[in-house]
Amino acid sequence: MAWETIVFEASEGVATLTLNRPDRLNSLNPRMHEEIAAALDTVESDAGVRALLVTGAGRGFCAGQDLNLRDAGAIGDFDAGAALERYYNPLIRRLRTLAKPIVAAVNGPAAGAGANIAFACDIVLAARSASFLQAFCRLGLVPDAGGTWFLPRLAGSARAMGMAMLGEPLSAETAAQWGLIWKAVDDDKLMAEARALAAKLAQGPTAGLGLIKQALNRSLANSLDAQLDVERDLQRVAARSEDFKEGVAAFLEKRPAKFKGC
Repeated sequence: MAWETIVFEASEGVATLTLNRPDRLNSLNPRMHEEIAAALDTVESDAGVRALLVTGAGRGFCAGQDLNLRDAGAIGDFDAGAALERYYNPLIRRLRTLAKPIVAAVNGPAAGAGANIAFACDIVLAARSASFLQAFCRLGLVPDAGGTWFLPRLAGSARAMGMAMLGEPLSAETAAQWGLIWKAVDDDKLMAEARALAAKLAQGPTAGLGLIKQALNRSLANSLDAQLDVERDLQRVAARSEDFKEGVAAFLEKRPAKFKGC
């Protein structure tokens, strides 16, 4: 596929997906959704890709849905649910279930679905100048792209309600304090730190990291007893991996492990 709305490249085990509509603050349109899906197909199928880094071009991460696509005169007839079912819901599900680690480098404003796409990633770094905004209430809409699921689990119900109903921007540093993201970093250090983090994950036992991701995601709907069973089952899988054998051998031989992701 010839990329029009994203930049996608892979090097040394890390694929980098850059949302690339900077003149529109990387807002999402159907073409971008299609290109993101194709890029994720490559990440899933290419064994040489062991981690994914997601960021935005220009001064923003993602402004959510491109509202300029809508005809104001026909807006009342727009089936927003169909758009979610076709584009946003599959994207969020893929990010959460991708069996490879995902790092988001939020380089500027992340609004609406753009914020929630960032929250769907595994580890989120944000520039100190970045912000997160649940803009839906400003339009009379409900947070989507997983927003009503992520916010109370990451920030707690009181903060989630405030973010969703007030629509006020949240600074990167506050987002880190609230547990919405991993951490805020200086603007000029964001991409270097994000790339180093993605490279570290790519060199790790990525099969096991995928199982960790699965276990934590499943825990959110499980009782303790059910989650203990999940841990048992996934640990059996992990302990049969080549990476586990290599990790034990490296520990005993007092050397760095050379993981293969299998």
